[in-house]
This record gives sequence, structure tokens and C-alpha cells, in this order.
Amino acid sequence: MPIRFQSKPGLVAYFTAGDPDLPTTREIALAAIDAGADVLELGVPFSDPLADGPVIQRASERAVKGGTTLSDVLALAADLRRERPDAGLVIFSYFNPVLRFGLDRFCAAAKEAGVDGVLITDMIVEEADDYLVHLHRYQLAPIFLAAPTSPDDRLQRIAQASQGFVYAISRTGITGTQQKLASDAEQLVQRLRKFTDLPIAVGFGVSNAEHFAAVGEFADAAVIGSAIVSLIEQSTREEAPSSIARFIKGLRQPVALAR
Repeated sequence: MPIRFQSKPGLVAYFTAGDPDLPTTREIALAAIDAGADVLELGVPFSDPLADGPVIQRASERAVKGGTTLSDVLALAADLRRERPDAGLVIFSYFNPVLRFGLDRFCAAAKEAGVDGVLITDMIVEEADDYLVHLHRYQLAPIFLAAPTSPDDRLQRIAQASQGFVYAISRTGITGTQQKLASDAEQLVQRLRKFTDLPIAVGFGVSNAEHFAAVGEFADAAVIGSAIVSLIEQSTREEAPSSIARFIKGLRQPVALAR
């Protein structure tokens, strides 16, 4: 099924699968969808998450220690697809776990689980030819990261190779919450608009209702990861689903934007 955003801005919510454990991740994910998340990024825990800030690194470490594997994440995706047929589901991973699993086997399993798209953080478009062949074979949407530092010819390649949506990184560096949204984000979205009609989702540093509303002024969706993962870290297993639901509902509360 195509990835859809029901309202503007749409919300892409990231979770590290298996943090604090898989049953809790399932309940958090269902609560997030019911609270208004359009798309879930199910993060595959990895032992060396270089592009992630300390919050997601800790979550990944906890999930790895708990034994969560790529197979577990795919099984979780299948469960969520059965429970919430209309939700967007994206597998978010580094390439190493997928390579170990086997690219063709992974794509077949993802398709069987009802996954819509795949985002591999360290897969660059210049080296993605074989990867794209496999994703297209199984009708999985490839989602690539676009950075403010990329020249226009590279943004064009990223836009042309992407399906579902393009993930625009609001700033260079690692993930993490920020007090202020980077000014590069709006310019990057404007540059990408020249090359694609796909929805553009802005991530890295989007962490509150003010940021969410600001992104909605110029992009189609916002990606929120570290703020959600931090809230899970601070909550008990029992409290986490309702805490995340409240947070997501609160993102759409009206705020006054400074101009």
C-alpha cells in the first residue's frame, strides 16, 4: 500500500524495536497510531549506530542486550499490520543487519509482513543499484536521507530514487532533540521540491509542538524520534504507551509561531 499522510503536517514516529522490550514496543506502536501517527519507523537495534545521538544509542544498546533481532522486528511489523491495516510501516535500519539476514530474504520477509518502505541510514544512493532492484521486485518503497550539504545533482538522484516520501535531514550531524529547529530545513525542502512531487518529511531535532507546527509551514510531514525514545526511557513499561499517546496528541495543539 502507498504511504499516506492523513493531515498536514503528517507524523512519522520512530521507535527502537525491543526497547524496553518487544511486547511494550507493540503496545507503544499501537497507541501511537491511535493517537495520530501516520507512519511508524520501526528501528532495528544495532550495536554501532553511528548516525544516532546518545538517546537512540542507549535504546539500541538496551534492545540488543535484550536479544531483539531483525526477524523480531519483521514479526512485530506483521503483527502491527494485522492490527492497524491502514498505518504506514517503515523498517529503519543500518545495512549490516540486512546484509547478514540476506537482502533478497529480507525484502521477501518485509513484503510478507506488510511493510511499506525501507530506510537504510548508511545506504547512499550512489551505491544503491542492487539494493533498489531488490526493493522494486518486492514493491517496497526505498526512502533515502537528503542532507542540507548535498549539491542539487545529488538531491535530484535521491528524489528520483525515493518512493513513499523523502526524508530531509534538518541539519548535519547526529539525531537528537534541539531547542530550535535548524534554518537549513526549509531551504532544503525548497530545493527538493524542484525534483519531486513526493511528500517531504523533515527530521533530526523535531521534538515538540512548536517544531511540529513550524515544519508544517513548509514540509508535508515531521519525523520525531529522539523525543519519543527519550520519553520511553523515562517511563515505566506500563506508563509508556499512554505517555507516548499524550505526547503525540499534544503535537497537534495550536501554538503561536515566532516570525
